[in-house]
Amino acid sequence: MSSVNNTRTELLVDVELVSVEAISTTLVENSSTEEQPLHQNNRNHSNGAVVKSYQSTAATNKTRTTSSTSDDSALLPDVGYSTIQNSTRGVQEYQPLLNSRMDIDMTFNYFPDDPQFNDIIRAAELAIEHGIYPERIYQGSSGSYFVKDAEEKIIGVFKPKDEEPYGRLNPKWTKWLHSLCCPCLFGRSCLVPNQGYLSEAGASIVDQKLGLNVVPRTKVVMLVSETFNYSRIDREKSHVKKLVSDHFPSVGRRFHRIGLPPKVGSFQLFVEGYKDADYWLRRWESDPLPETIKKSFQFQFEKLVILDFIIRNTDRGNDNWLIKYEKPEVKTTNEEDDWSIVKLPEVKIAAIDNGLAFPFKHPDSWRAYPFHWAWLPYAKTPFSTEIKELILPLISDMNVVQDLCDELYAIFKEDKGFDRHMFERQMGVMRGQLLNLSQALKDGKSPVQLVQMPPVIVERSKGHVGTTAAFRNFSDTFTQRFQYKGPVFSWW
Repeated sequence: MSSVNNTRTELLVDVELVSVEAISTTLVENSSTEEQPLHQNNRNHSNGAVVKSYQSTAATNKTRTTSSTSDDSALLPDVGYSTIQNSTRGVQEYQPLLNSRMDIDMTFNYFPDDPQFNDIIRAAELAIEHGIYPERIYQGSSGSYFVKDAEEKIIGVFKPKDEEPYGRLNPKWTKWLHSLCCPCLFGRSCLVPNQGYLSEAGASIVDQKLGLNVVPRTKVVMLVSETFNYSRIDREKSHVKKLVSDHFPSVGRRFHRIGLPPKVGSFQLFVEGYKDADYWLRRWESDPLPETIKKSFQFQFEKLVILDFIIRNTDRGNDNWLIKYEKPEVKTTNEEDDWSIVKLPEVKIAAIDNGLAFPFKHPDSWRAYPFHWAWLPYAKTPFSTEIKELILPLISDMNVVQDLCDELYAIFKEDKGFDRHMFERQMGVMRGQLLNLSQALKDGKSPVQLVQMPPVIVERSKGHVGTTAAFRNFSDTFTQRFQYKGPVFSWW
């Protein structure tokens, strides 16, 4: 021990200089003090999770001879876990790492208006704590992950901000090769960089506000997992801090975080029974839908069109929206008669992959980013009366439109790189899309005629920038202008 005291070495761990000389002093203090184990006071069961409260007992036989600070007297309880029941992994004992913490602000992942979503996020966090980590999705050009619950059932898709197509920690090389080989076509000049996770959540807000119900619920959350793509320095820092915390617990208590840093991103609920739209569209070419089901699908298709057009989705192909189709089933109730039960067919659409939407200008550079559904035969049918009755009253009400902008503002402003002026430009494009959509519905146009209308931007009058209620009295004046500049490679 004397050799350690005479040698002064410094460890740089997350902007803290920890002296080995101080560590040795702490070890002497700890060796002269008997600490009793922590006791569990309460055990509350909720959704399979075990919530514990701890009470630390002070030393009873001996007292410290040196003055103790608040950090020295604070005890960090070791974390216990309950065994997950009904798991495909079987019953096993989970040994948590000493001082392991998820370090997620629980108020960030709290959604009081959506308790069901809360429960799903809690289930995901509990599964990660027990070693059931999210699994990377190898399709696509970004880092996205299937998130599972304690029974290893997929419950959501998480897309971290820093692993987006143009993010600094994107684990896939396609975009890197894209920027290297075709720099002139790299990126989307009409989009705000690194806002894909906000675009995903914003599309869900638009979907719920207009009652479309084609986007699986999506919100911004924070998660941490060893399977996410972290930089080498983050992993090394986490490893060093765990080693220090294991050997010197009193020093480990001073760390703000022990494990890997949480990642912010979009969390979209997983939908079951759906397949790529291209799969069913090809099947229906040879085996057409019954007329009643075709009408139902047309209504769902029009909802997808309206969503994509409002948010000006720049990445909608037939491989990133889903269709669920359950064919009618006939079951005979009795062999002696001809009575049978017919299960009515059902068709639904799920609009996923909305991360490349909400541009601050209409595409005017190299590519047009067309809506690929515009080439489908369903796009040539005029909008139905049902969709007009659902959408037209909402988008014609300026209060509804302003409320929608306010809700989007509440989400977008949380980003560290948020720019109010850029956000206003994004809302200007969206208002222009709403104006064109309203006119198309009134004129009885079809989806393909809708996308051929001249791009419009509806901007606030100069000098009046704001979206919240405090600014409404000063920002009710808007100006309309057309964007005549188009992309080099137009699709019309």
